[in-house]
Amino acid sequence: MGRSGSSSTSRSVPVVFVCLGALLFGNVLIYLYLESLYQTDVHPTSPHVGCPPRHFKMAAMKNCSPWLQCPQINAEVHKLKLIGQGAVKQVYLSEWRGQKVALSKLSSPEYLEDFLHGLSMLEALQGPQVVQLVGLCPEEHSLVTEYHPLGSLLNLESVLAQDRHRQHDTWQVRLRLAVDYVSVLHYLHNSPAGHRVMCDSNSLEKTLSQFLLTSDFHLVVNDLDALPEVDASRGLLAKCGHRELIGDFVAPEQLWPFSDDGLLFSDELMPGYDERTDVWKIPDVMRYLMGRVPGGDVAHFHLFQIHEECKRRDPQLRPSALDVLRVYKSVYANMVRDSTGSRDML
Repeated sequence: MGRSGSSSTSRSVPVVFVCLGALLFGNVLIYLYLESLYQTDVHPTSPHVGCPPRHFKMAAMKNCSPWLQCPQINAEVHKLKLIGQGAVKQVYLSEWRGQKVALSKLSSPEYLEDFLHGLSMLEALQGPQVVQLVGLCPEEHSLVTEYHPLGSLLNLESVLAQDRHRQHDTWQVRLRLAVDYVSVLHYLHNSPAGHRVMCDSNSLEKTLSQFLLTSDFHLVVNDLDALPEVDASRGLLAKCGHRELIGDFVAPEQLWPFSDDGLLFSDELMPGYDERTDVWKIPDVMRYLMGRVPGGDVAHFHLFQIHEECKRRDPQLRPSALDVLRVYKSVYANMVRDSTGSRDML
């Protein structure tokens, strides 16, 4: 009897170690997976990543190709239909060698400066966070970018309501979009072209219209026509337009500060501001992105403190976009880990 009990115990010990080892290995795999999802400065890999400068590569292409120039755009890019129109650009769904692209043309000579600024920003800021530039023709005021059929972020709710996309209507996908949004802000605030502010963001709707929803449910910034540079060390500040801004969506420092004194708005007297105006808007954009999906309330709870800091009236007391991004990624990783652990226990 003693020998039998001892033999049974000796056999059970390796089994325990095997189980512990498997559990540890599983946790390591989850950690590595989460790390691969969101490294501090890494966006999901795009087809053109790895291409030489001034080249593009869309999903169906095997090799990188140089940006299309005026002769190629005129000869090879064929308009199909108008899909968008703003003050600065008209956007046409078009085709190039069997692939869908977006052809943008200047709407009015009045906005030529804005159009050329946006084009220069697209050239300078190419990367995973920015829509891919396919071709440009400054002389004829046109440019070609990659086409994203899901459209702008304004379409998020209607897209997720479709039967074929309903499985993506989860807190995981929505929170990931919020991480993408803050990642874009961090990139623009620390871009190769200097510290840039998103000035075309004076309302929630206008802000959402600046982003495109990719087919794998990530975000890229698309409209860079109003992206002024700021640099505190050079006393370089931004003013988003020449008219008075109103409403709760814009940051307090973007509002006319002398209204209580009875002074009418004056562009010359209006103080400038920096990229912290973008940080003020993060909680409002995130609230839209999360919608009413189950689990969204948990994300809001975990992000409450950093959102309180984003809404500080003194811009110098607000966190940077990088500070917010780190918190968002941490919350995302912890929520995925907790949900994975809960499933394993069932």
